[in-house]
Amino acid sequence: MAGRPKGSLGWIAGEVGLAASAGVNPFADRHQAWPDPSAIDNNRQVTDEMAAGSPAGSNGLQPADGYVGDPAVQARWDARYADREQMWSGRPNGALVAEVAGLTRGRVLDVGCGEGADAVWLASGGWEVTTLEVSGVALERAARHARDAGVAVRWVHAELAQAMLPPASFDLVSAQYPALLRTPDAAAERALLAAVAPGGVLLLVHHAGMDTQQVHDGGFDPADYVWPPMVAALLNDDWEVELDEQRPRVAPGSGAGAHPIDDLVLRARRLR
Repeated sequence: MAGRPKGSLGWIAGEVGLAASAGVNPFADRHQAWPDPSAIDNNRQVTDEMAAGSPAGSNGLQPADGYVGDPAVQARWDARYADREQMWSGRPNGALVAEVAGLTRGRVLDVGCGEGADAVWLASGGWEVTTLEVSGVALERAARHARDAGVAVRWVHAELAQAMLPPASFDLVSAQYPALLRTPDAAAERALLAAVAPGGVLLLVHHAGMDTQQVHDGGFDPADYVWPPMVAALLNDDWEVELDEQRPRVAPGSGAGAHPIDDLVLRARRLR
């Protein structure tokens, strides 16, 4: 989300975990489902227009043009991004850089791309990148950064559990500090796992200790959100856990999240 430890979606986008701590929730409480084909077509239209370099934001990413999710969630994230000219550092998250070093390039899903630092870095390294983000303001910035860098990225303006992603289609699913809403049916967790192709990797990184924090005055309750142990608990014999640890991280010196903190890093490979 170090470009942000994302996650406004993401999500939607890195330092989205920090956004969550401010009481913002990027995901609606919904079961995972594949939406109506007409909604898929609308979402693809917006994605194609952004890839072609057309402007996004207030004119290009209205719900009628393809946003799939709760409009109130989009409005909160748009307001958060609009409040600052730059939310995150503009650099890729360190855990992502470290963990993909040995992976074969392929198709990657960036869950909660924010202003696009991870997405641009991955695309520059030869990955075929698809992103998820709820904020049109963030997507406008991300698309601009990608154009400036001369890389192609597929931008999807949607919430994770409603994003119409084909199952088992990504060689890497990267969720860097996502603010995923917890539901009784574990919709967000299952959506992350469902997106990974056989042989592919799920990389989930979060701020250690946030799940044990007290309820904030701003409304952030750790019990409302998904943390790496909850995802790890769903991994069955179809998965191999390659890494599940807590380790130190020092966030970039600018942008939100510029502070020392430990990370929780979960890396799991889907075997079949």
